[in-house]
Amino acid sequence: MPFYHKLGKIPHKRHTTFKKPDGSLHYEQLFGTVGFDGMSSLLYHLQRPTQVKEILDSYDVSPKIAVEKNMKAYALKGFNVKPIEDYLESRVPVLVNSDCHIVLAAPTKSQTEYFYKNADCDEMIFVHKGSGKLRTLVGNIEFSYGDYLIIPRGMIYQMEFDTQDNRLFIVESFSPMYTPKRYRNNFGQLLEHSPYCERDIRRPTNLETHDEKGEFLIKVKKEGMIHQYVYATHPFDVVGWDGYNFPYAFSIHDFEPITGRVHQPPPVHQTFEAGGFVVCSFCPRLYDYHPQSIPAPYNHSNIDSDEVLYYVDGDFMSRNNVEHGLITLHPGGIPHGPHPGAMERSIGQTVTEELAVMVDTFRPLKVTEAALKLDDGKYWKSWIE
Repeated sequence: MPFYHKLGKIPHKRHTTFKKPDGSLHYEQLFGTVGFDGMSSLLYHLQRPTQVKEILDSYDVSPKIAVEKNMKAYALKGFNVKPIEDYLESRVPVLVNSDCHIVLAAPTKSQTEYFYKNADCDEMIFVHKGSGKLRTLVGNIEFSYGDYLIIPRGMIYQMEFDTQDNRLFIVESFSPMYTPKRYRNNFGQLLEHSPYCERDIRRPTNLETHDEKGEFLIKVKKEGMIHQYVYATHPFDVVGWDGYNFPYAFSIHDFEPITGRVHQPPPVHQTFEAGGFVVCSFCPRLYDYHPQSIPAPYNHSNIDSDEVLYYVDGDFMSRNNVEHGLITLHPGGIPHGPHPGAMERSIGQTVTEELAVMVDTFRPLKVTEAALKLDDGKYWKSWIE
């Protein structure tokens, strides 16, 4: 997130001595991205963050591809993903390419026995059901229904849940995820025409500082593998930090839709961007107010992108038979549009209560074996009158 934040105690100048009360030194760590050219933060640890005691067996979590080159529309019943206790085991990749992995998860227990770090990807976790606390080495963030959690790659964290009934829609991005560039000025500030601003961003608070030695398991995801490292000190031993690279939360309920006299194109709903894809939020809003407007989207040729819609709540006006947690995939190369009757039903309507998350990718998505188990088997022919 391109604005400055700090927590805890830090020295006056970077890369200088920062002493503990007993006269020994804290250990500085640059937590950066894109080499030394991207956003970064400086962290100050009580112990060296490099003390590996043991490396346990690694295991493969790479997606199992069922359809390599897809040209078929799918409707995946996301809530059919079975709840699983363990946070990492609950994560089910359904649509993937070289830019992102789209994942569903229904964990029932808090992540307490290990810490997790995705060394490949930024993670966008959309909370469909449940609440709790994202605990990280740079502070904690409370989350609940409708929150996007943006977690930079390399961030060590745990997910703490309040209940057993949790549903997460996750996008793993192989490039950094940012606020859209067109929403920002040259200094990184969100502009007046942006559908949200810095006030809506919830940054980490309540920095935990654990001065503990022992055996601490960190599971690191890299190149489709989970590598298991046992460290000699608690990873949450940061006494202070500052910079631009940190996790944050943004609620979909704080997105302010842009409307017009006639139907607006999907980019007005854009919320985040990354290399090779964008994320959009479809929120409750007033419909188009031209006296002859057709609020339902026009048919459009999906030539250069695959479109994924994750249905959260409300009645999605352009689709028939939508249920919570449904994922639709409209592949690039063929046109798509409203279901039969949707266009006609929308005429004269003044408001929509729909809530959905859209991911548009600019490279084709591959369909996993797990996705086929969720497929309704008939969505591709649902436009026949």
